[in-house]
Amino acid sequence: MYSFSPKLRLYSIVFVVLGLVLFGAGYFMNHGVDDTQIGHMMEQVHAGGNNAPSNSAEMVGPQDEAAHLEHAKMQFKNQPLAAIHTVAVFLFALSCCALFFYAIQNASHAGWSIIILRVMEAVASFIPFAGAVIIIIMVLNVTHLGHIFHWMDGTLTDPKSEHFDPILYEKKTFLNIPFYIVRTLIYVLGASFFAWKLKSISKKVDETKSRSVYAKYYSWNVGYIAFFGFASAAWAWDWLMSIDPHWYSTMYIWYAMVSTLAASIATIMVISVYLKKTGFLPQFNDNHLHDLGVFLFASTMLWTYTWFAQFMLYWYANIPEEVNYFYGRFEYYSWAFWLILVLNFAIPLSVMVSSSIKRNYKVMTTMAIIIIAGHWLVYYNMVMPGSVGPYWENITGLLTNLGAVLFGLGSFIFVVMTTLSRLKLIPEGNPYLHESKIYEYPF
Repeated sequence: MYSFSPKLRLYSIVFVVLGLVLFGAGYFMNHGVDDTQIGHMMEQVHAGGNNAPSNSAEMVGPQDEAAHLEHAKMQFKNQPLAAIHTVAVFLFALSCCALFFYAIQNASHAGWSIIILRVMEAVASFIPFAGAVIIIIMVLNVTHLGHIFHWMDGTLTDPKSEHFDPILYEKKTFLNIPFYIVRTLIYVLGASFFAWKLKSISKKVDETKSRSVYAKYYSWNVGYIAFFGFASAAWAWDWLMSIDPHWYSTMYIWYAMVSTLAASIATIMVISVYLKKTGFLPQFNDNHLHDLGVFLFASTMLWTYTWFAQFMLYWYANIPEEVNYFYGRFEYYSWAFWLILVLNFAIPLSVMVSSSIKRNYKVMTTMAIIIIAGHWLVYYNMVMPGSVGPYWENITGLLTNLGAVLFGLGSFIFVVMTTLSRLKLIPEGNPYLHESKIYEYPF
C-alpha cells in the first residue's frame, strides 16, 4: 500500500496556494486596466502597420476604431478565464486519455502493463475535478460573464444585425448554447462515471477473483473505449476548435487527442518511476519502463504527423479563413509555435530512438517531463491566440497563466497521490498479473 509522502503532500498544497495567489494577483491587475491603457496596447500591436485580423472574431462587424477597441478590451479581459480553461481542458483530456490507455490494456488482454494499472486508475481519478472546473467555465461563458467563445453572441447569427456572421449562421445547428451545455455535461458526467465504474469493478475483481466479474470488467473497458472515441472528438470541437469558429480541420480531433495521450503516458511513467524509486512498486522494472517508452515515443511521433499534415494542407491551400488561424500564431505566438516542435518532436527524436535509452530511468523521466510541458504548450497555443490574441505579452498574462498551471499541478498531485494511497498498488485478482511480474522485453 502506498503512503502519501508528507513532503510531497506539502509541495502539492504549496503549489495550490501559490497558484491561487498568483492567479488572484493577475486577475485583479487585469481588471484594473482601463480602456486608455488597452488603447495604448492596441496601438503598439498595430504600430508596424500590420492590421490583418489575428482570429475570426475580428473579421465580422464594424471595422471602426471603437469596434477594434471593444474587441481588444474583450481579448485582454479574457486572460484569466483562458488561462484556467487551458489547464482544465488539458488535465481533463490527459486524465481521460490515461483511462483510455488503461482500457486498451484490458480490452487487448495485455500482460506487461498489469502492475501499473493502479497508476492509470489514479490519474483517471482527476477526471471529475477537472470536469467540475470545465462546467464552471461553461456556466460563465453561457451567462456571458466570460467571452472565450464569441459564437455565443446571439447577434452574430441574427441576419438583421450589423454583426451578422454568415459562417456562424450556417454552423448554428451545432454551435448553439443549449446543445453546447448538453454536450459538455455528457463529456464530463460520462467520463466521470466510467472512471468510477472501472475502478469499482477492478476492486471487485481483486476481491472475488471471479472470471464472470472479470468478463464484466472487460466489457466496461470496451464500453469506455467507444465512449472516448466519440467524446474526445466532440470535446475538441467544442472546447478548443470553436474558439476560432471560422476555421475547422478534420485532423484537429486527432491532433488534440494524441497530444494529451502522449502527455498521459508520460505522466504514468513519471508516477511509476517515482513509486519504484521510493520502494512502493519494486515489481516495476526496466522492461516495463521500456514499453512505456515505446508507447511514449510512438504517440509523440504520431502527434508530429498530425501537426505536419494539418499545417501543410491548410497553409498550402491559402484560403483566408483557414490561413488566418495560423497567421495569428505566427505573428504573435511564434515562440510557442516553434518551441512546441522542439519539445515534442526534435528532442524526443534525438533522444528516444535507442532501445537501451528507453531503459534509463533518469533519461526517460526527464523526457516525460519535457513532453508533458510541451503538450501543455500545445493546448496553450490552441486556446490563447483565439481568445486573448496579441494581448498576452504583459505581467497579467504571465501571472494568470503561471497561477493556473501551479494550481492545476498542485491539485493534480494531491488528488492522484491521495487516490493511490487508498488503492492496492498491485491488482492481485487480475488473471494476467503473473505475466506482468515475469515480463521481459525480448530484444
